[in-house]
Amino acid sequence: MKSRFFSLLFAAVTSVLLTGCGYNQFQSLDEQTKSAWAEVLNQYQRRADLVPNIVATVKGEAAFEQDTLTKVVEARAKATSMQVTPETLNNPEAFEKFQAAQGELTSSLSRLLVVSENYPNLKANQGFQDLRVQLEGTENRITVARNRYIQAVQAYNVLTRSFPNNLTAMVFSYSVKPNFTVQNEAQIALPPAVSFEKK
Repeated sequence: MKSRFFSLLFAAVTSVLLTGCGYNQFQSLDEQTKSAWAEVLNQYQRRADLVPNIVATVKGEAAFEQDTLTKVVEARAKATSMQVTPETLNNPEAFEKFQAAQGELTSSLSRLLVVSENYPNLKANQGFQDLRVQLEGTENRITVARNRYIQAVQAYNVLTRSFPNNLTAMVFSYSVKPNFTVQNEAQIALPPAVSFEKK
């Protein structure tokens, strides 16, 4: 009778411990981060696909700054040449390299759009304006996708670091996932310099 009671008690305690270990929640949140990451990549690819059309349109402007175009083309090549896999999510170094390459492309595209303001023919070119609107829409989609990814990673990381789920994380080798960061945190803390002098 005692042995039956202890075996039932052991079974009950084991089932409670397994239910509360968070294993299934890890699976769910891991899939959410992968899904959110896939959407980030989808939007980055959409932007990369727009770049050749923008560059081709701008090349039609005879006097356009070649250096600016070259930087956009090089940044796109670097961003699209990176091999991104689901393992990138678990490798902070690879994630940082990917983020830097995408940041470089964002920066060079921003420069291209600023410089294009100096060319009246481009400003009047409906094809270029349409591409510009598509690019701006894509940048907004990238922001939304990144925010969703940030939230998914936050939920996963909280689970990974919370007790008793952190014990499950140690047993199954679940580690904290890297998240998007600001490249120049010190620089964005400074107020922008504004000058109204004519050049």
